[in-house]
Amino acid sequence: MPSIPDRSDILTEQPHPRSSALHRLEVRDIVELFNRENRAVLTALDAAESALTGFISAIESGFIRGGRLIYLGAGTSGRLGVLDASEIPPTFQVPPGRIIGLIAGGDGSLRTSSEGKEDDPAGAVPELERLHLGPDDAVLGIAAGGTTPYVQGALAWAKTLPQPPRTALLSCAPIPPPPGCDHLIVLATGPEIVTGSTRLMAGTATKLALNTISTALMVRLGKVYGNLMVDLRASNVKLRDRAARIISTVSGATRDEAFALLDAADGQVKVAIVMRRRVVDADAARELLAAAAGHLATVIDR
Repeated sequence: MPSIPDRSDILTEQPHPRSSALHRLEVRDIVELFNRENRAVLTALDAAESALTGFISAIESGFIRGGRLIYLGAGTSGRLGVLDASEIPPTFQVPPGRIIGLIAGGDGSLRTSSEGKEDDPAGAVPELERLHLGPDDAVLGIAAGGTTPYVQGALAWAKTLPQPPRTALLSCAPIPPPPGCDHLIVLATGPEIVTGSTRLMAGTATKLALNTISTALMVRLGKVYGNLMVDLRASNVKLRDRAARIISTVSGATRDEAFALLDAADGQVKVAIVMRRRVVDADAARELLAAAAGHLATVIDR
């Protein structure tokens, strides 16, 4: 039987100095402890700003050219990557294949734990091979403790390709960059309130970091105007209401006019705004947006 490495030196595996009596606490005290200790999440994100900026800046041009961002991880880390990837298409109207989430054990692991799959350093290779990765793509491994073989093996394999993608590792424990890692992003959240349970502070910090990475890319891609999701497609009642309010805010249309514009634009908010601001029909609005690579500001800020 192979020897099992001792991971007690990893920050996320160490005992929390203020939760050793957790089992004796009343509910109020448990809530207060969590609220107090969760402040470490924002401190960790503050410290990681430079690393996050460097990674996003490095992959931005390739992503704008049509490259993809691939998240991969096991357990909670993998689920968070799949969650972020799945939320981007309905929010920003990008094809599902632009940001992809891979989890050790496949999609079944989203609901049923398959933690043993994380020990295979080649576990992600078949799915990565099917993606035919290139230099405009980016692979972001997510591993709270930073040592997951499924993640480290994928990054090392990706850099052996003839035209390799950009690679990065997001870890919640300070570790040396593993083989194949171009960018190391450390969110040093510290020991968990329940020792080793990285679904807690590490998971929260990871979700916030992924929000930042994917949303920043969407902003740079022209999917946001001001702080509004102008590439929204109004496909239900809630979204029609939001779309009408966005159109009114940006174009000055009344609510009734906004709904009329939205219908004429086949539910596309950007198109409706350009129709109003440039006094053109839907086809002309789409042509103007296409010429501006979808950046609304280029079309209407004149």
